[in-house]
Amino acid sequence: MAFQIHISQKQAGDRTGDVYELTDSNSTVRAEVWPQCGFNCLRWQIRQDDGRWADILFTMPDWETNPVPTRSGHPILFPFPGRLRNGNLKFEGQEYQLPFNDSTKQHAIHGFTPRNPWRVTEWNSDEDSAFVTGEFCLAKDLPEALPTWPSDFTLSITYRLFKNRLRVEARVTNLGTRPLPFGLGYHPYFRLPGVNDPDVGGHVLRANMSELWEAENNLPTGKTVPLPAALDFREAKPVGSTELDHVFTSNPAITARVGGLSELAVLSHPQAMGSVQFLVSDVFKNLVLFTPAHRHAIAIEPYTCSADASNLAARGIDSNWQVIPVGGTRDESVEYRWVITEL
Repeated sequence: MAFQIHISQKQAGDRTGDVYELTDSNSTVRAEVWPQCGFNCLRWQIRQDDGRWADILFTMPDWETNPVPTRSGHPILFPFPGRLRNGNLKFEGQEYQLPFNDSTKQHAIHGFTPRNPWRVTEWNSDEDSAFVTGEFCLAKDLPEALPTWPSDFTLSITYRLFKNRLRVEARVTNLGTRPLPFGLGYHPYFRLPGVNDPDVGGHVLRANMSELWEAENNLPTGKTVPLPAALDFREAKPVGSTELDHVFTSNPAITARVGGLSELAVLSHPQAMGSVQFLVSDVFKNLVLFTPAHRHAIAIEPYTCSADASNLAARGIDSNWQVIPVGGTRDESVEYRWVITEL
């Protein structure tokens, strides 16, 4: 089996640009990457027995006319995931003010990368996979935001499609003259192929998380608490009617490891054609679970840090907030594996 890449122009809202389709020569699996929309891998699909494509990643039906950056596909959140209280970052004795762009217009949310166009730097394919690499550099791609962050940076993301998995490889590079603080998160939405339920509640989730960040108004207080029964997914159980919008932490030291990555979660369904296994490098110590109001999908979001991580770190709380020295580079990976259900 060989893989290949097709490039075509598509439009979503007021943005038109090249879209990269990664697929195999037998047309049994495909992924679709939109650089002009935050380098979002909007679709990851498999071919059903009836010949139709079936989505693993969920895309809102109105994407082409209303491409909300963080409500479809696989949004990339950088240099901070989640909310930043009052849009205020304190770092090494200086303060930085970011726009109030969360739903309340009181806080900053999800960084710079999901809302802005990226540049494609490389793409290729071989017998086993196809990949496309995109790059977002603050000075090149959003220079007006340079005063709002301590250091210039480049975030490079590679989507690599295999027959049974979608791998996301990140490289963070500090291009500035000061240390670079950051957190990285992904906001993918899932609804499994073969499921006809109108609500995501029938999906079965296992999440290897043992604690919860206590929150007030969607911001962590700085305390972690034991999991209440309704939010304890260490043993697989249906999502049910639970409304999820929570940040979990404390990935246990002993979890299943595949290819050097730790198992963060598994999503399945009794009617599904398969399940998705979430594998991450060890820096991803936090997990957001979110059910949108429409409840047609569930977001299972690997984060390197908590929400409001920089402010927690300034208070001496271990939020896994990261710092890269001048000239430094960091590489991290996440992998979503499609495991076919055996009948």
